[in-house]
Amino acid sequence: MTTVRYEIVEHDGGWAYRADGTYSETFPSHDAATKAARIAAHEQRQPGAETGIQYEDEKGRWHAELSSGDDRPETEVEP
Repeated sequence: MTTVRYEIVEHDGGWAYRADGTYSETFPSHDAATKAARIAAHEQRQPGAETGIQYEDEKGRWHAELSSGDDRPETEVEP
């Protein structure tokens, strides 16, 4: 199973969380960024409806798949 890690970091004059190299919006405090990361991590774990997804891989090829909505990753928030 995949694990998504949310890391709290200084960013753009404030604090943000980072997951897989992507930054959230900037928050005024470490605590605010941590709270937002915990909410995002919780939402990431929630099952959803079956849906079609499309994505481009690192070689520029597009893929279409059916996501069952119940294969959610584990999540961690690192302060």
